[in-house]
Amino acid sequence: MTQLADGRSTAPRARSGKPDRTPSFLFDGHAPRRRGLVLLLGALFGFALTVVWSAEFVDKTVGGTISETLLGHPAADAPISGALAGIAFALATGIGGTFTACNIAVFSAMAPLAGQASTRRGRITAMLVPLGHLVLGAVAVSALYGMVAALAGTGMPQFQESVPGATGFSPRIVQAMVVYGIMGLLMVYLGLAAAGLVRDPLARITARYPHAPMLLMGGLIGGFLLGRPYGLFRQLFRDTAESHNLLYGAAAFALQTLGNVVIVAVVLLVVSALFGDRLHRWLSARPGRVSALMAASFTAAGVFLVLYWDVRMLARRDLIWYPMAPWAG
Repeated sequence: MTQLADGRSTAPRARSGKPDRTPSFLFDGHAPRRRGLVLLLGALFGFALTVVWSAEFVDKTVGGTISETLLGHPAADAPISGALAGIAFALATGIGGTFTACNIAVFSAMAPLAGQASTRRGRITAMLVPLGHLVLGAVAVSALYGMVAALAGTGMPQFQESVPGATGFSPRIVQAMVVYGIMGLLMVYLGLAAAGLVRDPLARITARYPHAPMLLMGGLIGGFLLGRPYGLFRQLFRDTAESHNLLYGAAAFALQTLGNVVIVAVVLLVVSALFGDRLHRWLSARPGRVSALMAASFTAAGVFLVLYWDVRMLARRDLIWYPMAPWAG
């Protein structure tokens, strides 16, 4: 070990409990051990999901069945008669569409909330406040988009389904590819920030407004509607656009997003209540595990969005080859 002129030591710093840099929302100050492996495993998980994910099964079999059960009648192609029926349709199809390909990223934004307190009541209470801010952000963005849809009418790209040529893309699909591609890249960046490789873009705003990151995460979830090609959502979208009712558009889109979030929130609350004690002990046993969980979650979601909505979409038009399970075509 040697000493520099200003008294600093050249000895390597021990990987103890001392933070590697200033803590923030994404990065708790402790870089994950083997963070390259953490990011690789997250990316591989996201890739594996794109290989086995079947939109036909998830959208129609799972989403359609849940929506029909809640509504009491077939949801697909059923006329939406009146604003109240539209509100019920929005909530039911939102719940039914929880596990569609765009909403899988909701888990990455909410997973790190579990296991942050040492008692069961403390964990549940600690999760309710950030969940509330996340829902507020999601509802605000989706309600605003619902008002835009009501104002703009059916001239928006999400209504245009004409395909130019056998290997072309409709404006609706192009919009989905652009929106989810950008969101996927953003989530990959957030994963790198959680691993301590890049600066946390939310660090400064978090210092002044601690709940701002969850509002922004909620806004990201609400933004999924900007590209969502889910069949039952398009049905609601058209009804909203044809109504030209701003209040109805805001309420319907907000409830669609609320339905997407509610199941995930309930699952997280149950997991936190039942297994949060073990999770809390595991996370607090070694510095860096919280950052590792967040880094892997965001990386998996980001890789999934980019590969599923951009790369695999090219394969579905026979423009490139991409590995897909037999049932996923």
